[in-house]
Amino acid sequence: MESLKNKFDLNGKVAIVTGSSKGIGKSIATGLAEYGAKVVVSSRKQHAVDEVAEELRQKGYDVSAIACHVGEEPQLQNLVEKTVELYGGIDILVNNAATNPVFGSLSEMGSEVFDKIMNVNVKACMLLSNLCYPIMKKRGGGSVINIASVESEKPSLGLSIYSVSKAALVMLTKAQAKEWGANKIRSNALCPGLIQTKFSSALWMNQQLLDQVEAHLPSGRMAQAEEMAGLALFLASDASSYCTGSIFNADGGHLIA
Repeated sequence: MESLKNKFDLNGKVAIVTGSSKGIGKSIATGLAEYGAKVVVSSRKQHAVDEVAEELRQKGYDVSAIACHVGEEPQLQNLVEKTVELYGGIDILVNNAATNPVFGSLSEMGSEVFDKIMNVNVKACMLLSNLCYPIMKKRGGGSVINIASVESEKPSLGLSIYSVSKAALVMLTKAQAKEWGANKIRSNALCPGLIQTKFSSALWMNQQLLDQVEAHLPSGRMAQAEEMAGLALFLASDASSYCTGSIFNADGGHLIA
């Protein structure tokens, strides 16, 4: 039996992590690089990903920075093409970039907001995965990790369309797993709960609201971004070789509370 430790080894693997200039994406990119993957950090602004890439290179990791607005299809194509030019292929894709520009009820949502959220949170994940699919297939397999949310299963007030988009991303994950499994390409979804990032700052910066949320959680606290890296590493590596089409919650017990 192969050493379990060796199953987490990502040496020789190439990973793209979108939305990785900060927060969960940055922590995942760092974790994959630490375990040997060549990692492309990507986000909308070049200077932001350059800073992250330089920080990780100083730790001895093989990291490159490619700016990409995932809502723009030509930029997705460029991201994939440049990654292949740099590293020769793609083995791991982490669809982490997401948006939620408005908090409010369904009745307040117009088509512009709906389209923007669905375009970034769902359509971009499909398009980027589709671009990576033939490359992974040619390399004999790969791992797609879609960063969804516990909102996909238990929506909160004010996060209506965001919750809908993440539910759609979960179903996209299952469809990818079903269609691509014969080519040894796995697709799984990681669903974080409340994480202390800029993305969720409207919640945790309100101390009264944060106290209410944490009192509701079995864990009694919100998480830090780096607490998502271990699960992503598992899903990226051979340690999860029999996992596909699965939904992994990391929510401090939110869904059972």
